[in-house]
Amino acid sequence: MERKKRVFTDEELEEMGKRTLDLLLKAIDSGDKEKAKELARRMYKEFNYLHDGYFTWVTGLQTYIYQNMGIDAVEEAERQAHTVESRIAFIPSEETDFRARVKNLAAGLRGHLQPMTVAEDDEKVTITMEPCGSGERLIRMGGYEEGLAKVKEPHRITWGMKDFPLYCVHCPVMEALDIENNGDFAFCHFVSDPIGEEHCRFVFYKDPANIPEEFYTRIGKKKPVG
Repeated sequence: MERKKRVFTDEELEEMGKRTLDLLLKAIDSGDKEKAKELARRMYKEFNYLHDGYFTWVTGLQTYIYQNMGIDAVEEAERQAHTVESRIAFIPSEETDFRARVKNLAAGLRGHLQPMTVAEDDEKVTITMEPCGSGERLIRMGGYEEGLAKVKEPHRITWGMKDFPLYCVHCPVMEALDIENNGDFAFCHFVSDPIGEEHCRFVFYKDPANIPEEFYTRIGKKKPVG
């Protein structure tokens, strides 16, 4: 049997297997700024590739459930997923005061790798991703023109909207779970109708009494009294 020639050198194979983070830190330590910039851009592309692949994959699974079992089955699956994932990946912080909750969400949202602004006034703190790194970007990428489903009918996990992008139903579900598990919203989503026409905003009210009642009714909940 004819022996095939080597495609890669041993050095190339070794370099290919190294984590980009390790190479980046090495470049920083050695003072090679241009190499560090190159590796930072490479790491962004590598992570974004997986990030976008996973939210598209998830929406494909949601689409199958919705088209074959209906919207109530989607809600059940989302509730289960967010209950399990919170134990495995998203371990709650021991700090639960207002300041910590804002900082924790900002840290999580930065994982979407998109620009965002954080603003505060007397009533609230607002985080705006520009654009939303998953749901809005999936709309912009044309995912719903390529076969991913939108929820046709109004439902509590579409905030009562029609033609709701299926990936985004996790936001109403998370709001409902916060109320059921903790007594009230962790934060509220301000969104456009249709979704994606404007950037979504994540709003923390300093006094929960100021949360508009419509935010409860749109997910089938009642505003706490007192």
